[in-house]
Amino acid sequence: MKKARKLYESPNSDRWYLIREPSGEVFVRHEANIASGGQVEHIGIGDFLSSGQGPEHQELLRLISTLVEEHPAHP
Repeated sequence: MKKARKLYESPNSDRWYLIREPSGEVFVRHEANIASGGQVEHIGIGDFLSSGQGPEHQELLRLISTLVEEHPAHP
Protein backbone atom coordinates (compact mmCIF):
# COMPACT_ATOMS: atom_id res chain seq x y z
CA MET A 1 0.00 0.00 0.00
CA LYS A 2 1.35 3.41 -0.98
CA LYS A 3 1.95 5.77 1.93
CA ALA A 4 1.98 9.54 1.71
CA ARG A 5 2.70 12.37 4.11
CA LYS A 6 2.12 16.02 3.27
CA LEU A 7 5.35 17.96 3.70
CA TYR A 8 4.19 21.45 2.88
CA GLU A 9 1.47 23.48 1.20
CA SER A 10 2.51 26.90 -0.08
CA PRO A 11 0.37 30.05 0.12
CA ASN A 12 -0.34 29.64 -3.63
CA SER A 13 -1.58 26.05 -3.03
CA ASP A 14 1.40 24.10 -4.41
CA ARG A 15 1.72 20.88 -2.38
CA TRP A 16 4.63 18.56 -1.64
CA TYR A 17 4.26 15.01 -0.29
CA LEU A 18 6.73 12.39 0.84
CA ILE A 19 5.66 9.13 -0.85
CA ARG A 20 6.66 5.53 -0.23
CA GLU A 21 5.52 3.01 -2.82
CA PRO A 22 4.88 -0.65 -1.93
CA SER A 23 8.10 -1.46 -3.82
CA GLY A 24 10.03 0.59 -1.23
CA GLU A 25 10.71 3.49 -3.60
CA VAL A 26 10.65 6.84 -1.78
CA PHE A 27 10.30 10.21 -3.50
CA VAL A 28 8.75 13.66 -3.22
CA ARG A 29 5.58 14.35 -5.17
CA HIS A 30 5.04 17.99 -6.13
CA GLU A 31 1.53 19.01 -7.16
CA ALA A 32 1.51 22.44 -8.78
CA ASN A 33 -1.50 24.66 -8.20
CA ILE A 34 -4.24 24.86 -10.83
CA ALA A 35 -3.16 28.35 -11.98
CA SER A 36 0.28 26.90 -12.78
CA GLY A 37 -1.22 24.04 -14.75
CA GLY A 38 -1.70 21.51 -11.94
CA GLN A 39 1.22 19.40 -13.09
CA VAL A 40 2.47 16.55 -10.91
CA GLU A 41 6.17 15.76 -10.64
CA HIS A 42 7.96 12.93 -8.81
CA ILE A 43 11.41 13.92 -7.56
CA GLY A 44 14.07 11.69 -6.01
CA ILE A 45 14.99 12.60 -2.44
CA GLY A 46 18.57 13.58 -3.31
CA ASP A 47 17.51 15.68 -6.28
CA PHE A 48 14.81 17.36 -4.21
CA LEU A 49 17.13 18.26 -1.35
CA SER A 50 19.82 19.58 -3.70
CA SER A 51 17.33 21.76 -5.60
CA GLY A 52 16.76 24.45 -2.98
CA GLN A 53 16.30 25.61 0.59
CA GLY A 54 12.60 26.47 0.61
CA PRO A 55 10.16 25.63 3.39
CA GLU A 56 9.27 22.33 1.70
CA HIS A 57 12.95 21.33 1.80
CA GLN A 58 13.26 22.42 5.42
CA GLU A 59 10.24 20.32 6.39
CA LEU A 60 11.72 17.19 4.79
CA LEU A 61 14.99 17.81 6.64
CA ARG A 62 13.04 18.27 9.87
CA LEU A 63 11.25 14.95 9.33
CA ILE A 64 14.54 13.20 8.62
CA SER A 65 16.03 14.64 11.80
CA THR A 66 13.19 13.11 13.85
CA LEU A 67 14.55 9.69 12.90
CA VAL A 68 17.64 10.33 14.98
CA GLU A 69 16.81 9.84 18.63
CA GLU A 70 18.98 11.13 21.42
CA HIS A 71 20.02 7.65 22.55
CA PRO A 72 23.60 6.42 22.70
CA ALA A 73 24.78 4.64 19.57
CA HIS A 74 25.02 0.88 19.77
CA PRO A 75 28.62 -0.36 19.64
